[in-house]
Amino acid sequence: MPPDRYNSIAEGFLRDTGFYYVSQIVVVQCQAALVNALIERWRPETHRFHFPVGECAVTLEDVALIYGLPTNGLPVTGPTLSSYEALEAECLDQFGVAPRQADCRGSFIKLTWFRALKDRLVLVDDIQIQRYVKCHIMLLFGTVMFGDKSGAGVHWKFLPLLRNFAGIIQYSWGSACLAHLYRALCRATRVDCKEVDGPLTLLLAWAWIRLPFLAPIPSNPRVFPIAKRWHNWERVNWPYRLRKLEFFRGYLDALQEGQFVWEPYAIGMTDPEVIPPDIRQHSAIWSATVPLISFECVEWHASDRMRRQFGLTQGIPDQERDLGEAHGEVLTGPKNQDWSGTHSSWVMQWTNRYSLVLVDDTVPSEHQANIYLHWYRGAFGDHLQLSQMEPQDNQAGDPIHNQENQDTQSPQPPSPRPTAPPPSQRQAQQEPEQYTPYIPDTHSADYLTPPVYQQYWSVPHQESIEQGSFSQLLGFMAPGPAYSYPAYRDIPTGQMAQPSGIAPGVSYRAALTVLFQ
Repeated sequence: MPPDRYNSIAEGFLRDTGFYYVSQIVVVQCQAALVNALIERWRPETHRFHFPVGECAVTLEDVALIYGLPTNGLPVTGPTLSSYEALEAECLDQFGVAPRQADCRGSFIKLTWFRALKDRLVLVDDIQIQRYVKCHIMLLFGTVMFGDKSGAGVHWKFLPLLRNFAGIIQYSWGSACLAHLYRALCRATRVDCKEVDGPLTLLLAWAWIRLPFLAPIPSNPRVFPIAKRWHNWERVNWPYRLRKLEFFRGYLDALQEGQFVWEPYAIGMTDPEVIPPDIRQHSAIWSATVPLISFECVEWHASDRMRRQFGLTQGIPDQERDLGEAHGEVLTGPKNQDWSGTHSSWVMQWTNRYSLVLVDDTVPSEHQANIYLHWYRGAFGDHLQLSQMEPQDNQAGDPIHNQENQDTQSPQPPSPRPTAPPPSQRQAQQEPEQYTPYIPDTHSADYLTPPVYQQYWSVPHQESIEQGSFSQLLGFMAPGPAYSYPAYRDIPTGQMAQPSGIAPGVSYRAALTVLFQ
């Protein structure tokens, strides 16, 4: 399935909706074994990956910078109706035509219908261009954002949110996309799950940014959105796609402090000029501990369990949040329901997101970090070393199983360092209790620091015969270069707080190495 393009005439309208940046993502080949290795370490009860160095996950910050989606806005929710008549009326109102029942699969409209309609539209006035852009957005929903296992359709529940063209950008599409990724990971951990869906390009780009020694070499570290760095990576790194599950599992088992990049977007790591102001202006809410909402789907953004990803000191977290029945809701069978009412308590928490952002001690606390690591390894140590498991070469029981792995012998990862003994609780409690809200500092940069992939790239490629490939996870190809968009104001530099804990940028490594001295 080739990438969907868009007409340059519609570019300005596409920017107005907030979907311009994600439309720049082109073909990003999937690495099935790495996805399986990440699924092995996902814990549904905490909504975190459990690595030897601590808990971590894809965050609102990641989805904003990897996909370029708006993250601060109204929750993506509303009613869902199961009747074909309601679907037909909605399409007639917005497009002037409606799909036949043969073009639908229950409440899903086939992507081929939207592609055909988009190709037929003549862009002679604003109405036609807006219809064209709405078709393009629905195609984005059905592929790189909310794609299901079939990859052939998109639920029409999103269409009512596109009625007011000027209001499309007011929704937090990034948090909805992240909710679908969390839901896909939680389902993939079930023993009866055979495949995984959702925004896998987002997941892979996150892993490659934070584990650069396990990533293919990016083509251009200055492009935005960040997922575009790995456009067609398999053309020059094709042996990497044949890496086996045991290869990634072994390196993740041996992961040490300093190998996981906790703050890849901080000073000296990412050029701040790369991040557009209209994306960076929402950074104040990226660390909020809030529910992620997309109609029936509710997941939990447990930023309090991954404070180091925001440059803050991690202490022993509170009990994981129980989402109750909301965590298992699915749209199977007739579901005529207004989800904004059903999930009103979660919607209210999202509305209060500014009061739920992370804060931290203004003075770094080495003792608190040591206490956390001792607690974490004591609580989850039995699940952090997975190499002793019986080998499973992406067989039928794996969530991603249609890539044939080769029998190439992978290099053995280094053994992990021993854990430092925990300090006393009394010492940790003597730290000053001053607080400041987290606002990421992405304005100044030290350009003398080499790109992160140059610092960590050390995994040798091994020649192997290509026997099979995994299905491509396709994005969308844009016709021309990006241009600046000054309509949005930036956060003033004077308002950028300097969080403590682990300092931004490359300096955090020095703080972390203290833990093992």
